[in-house]
Amino acid sequence: MYTGIAEGEIFFSHGFRIRVREELDFHDALITSYGYEVYHGEKRLYWYDDFPHPNDPDLASSFPHHKHVPPNIKRHRIPAPEISFTRCNLSILVEEVERLIENEIK
Repeated sequence: MYTGIAEGEIFFSHGFRIRVREELDFHDALITSYGYEVYHGEKRLYWYDDFPHPNDPDLASSFPHHKHVPPNIKRHRIPAPEISFTRCNLSILVEEVERLIENEIK
């Protein structure tokens, strides 16, 4: 099995950044695990992860993919149907941050 870990940060204008961590299976072309965190300055705005919460029926539609959002960011989770193990997620994350920047400069 050919595997790897990709980690890094993507920096944007106005102090926004995305922290990325993906575990990859190159043989099957899959993301086997991930964590994506979005920051504005030092404040973490939200994050995505694939830690399963099988007892939360609100997350069933995109299981195990979900997004942690305020308020109570650690416990408040919403479905993340746009996130996948089978395709690149970075373009979705970048577009999301670009919308945040647009709202920041309005």
